Amino acid sequence: MSSEDNRSVDNDFTEEPAENSFTEEKIETEDSSNIQEIPTFDKQNKKSTSTGMIIALVAVVAVAAFFAGSYFSNFDSDIVTQSELDEAISKLESKIQSVQQAPSLPPQPVRISQDNDPIRGDPNAPITIIEFSDFQCPFCARFHVETLPSLLEEYIDVGKVNLVYRDFPIQSIHPNALPAAVAAECANEQGKYWEYHDTLFEKQNGWSRLDSNAVISTFSQYATDVGLEQQQFDSCLGSGKYLQEVQGDLSDGRDYDITGTPGFFIGNDEIGFVKINGAQPFESFQKVIDAQLDT
Repeated sequence: MSSEDNRSVDNDFTEEPAENSFTEEKIETEDSSNIQEIPTFDKQNKKSTSTGMIIALVAVVAVAAFFAGSYFSNFDSDIVTQSELDEAISKLESKIQSVQQAPSLPPQPVRISQDNDPIRGDPNAPITIIEFSDFQCPFCARFHVETLPSLLEEYIDVGKVNLVYRDFPIQSIHPNALPAAVAAECANEQGKYWEYHDTLFEKQNGWSRLDSNAVISTFSQYATDVGLEQQQFDSCLGSGKYLQEVQGDLSDGRDYDITGTPGFFIGNDEIGFVKINGAQPFESFQKVIDAQLDT
């Protein structure tokens, strides 16, 4: 896959400060109305040394070395002839050209870990969508209501693509997102992750503004609704059993330069992943997926 595959499409998401990042080419869009952005703070961006500066440095060193040699070799000479000067310039140009034309390693595919998170669809599907999401994020709910059904019909349910859901709760603005993520993991323990996942998004308006006690009670009721063993679920949620799992997803997302929700990576380890930010329409996913399936 060419370097164009390591791209990102930005809009429709919610943003957060990220300390780590990886390099990727981005396709920027102006619309930012569909992404929940994490509140950002001042940060310093490290800039890489440009190729031009490296070449200039090599040129300076080459000039110094060359003329130092010329000085000693011509110590007894009264003048430097034009032919000697031309030869010196020619050698210097050759050195600079050899540096400029030095072969570079091909870009390596960007690899994104699925961890051990729930997979929707055939685990052996050729293309994977890895989603970093927040159950309380309104733009994440929009994706699951407006875009996911078409992805399921066209790609996931027919074995072409699978979907991996990874948690990225933005606690600073979504205080109920973390317990929601833990609750979904508790449902996964009983084999009903996606039923509970869908319930959380479909009923987001019913629990997103509740206080902590009320939201735990509501999540317990959802467990009953999807047919979970109640005592096991309540014990799991009350103990925060999967809190570390959720925090691990959050940490990985920051390492992958996720700065808001929802954020998606589409591809596989062989061809790399294309990054899409925000609750994009189905057509944005379709364009990327079809190009990857044709490779």
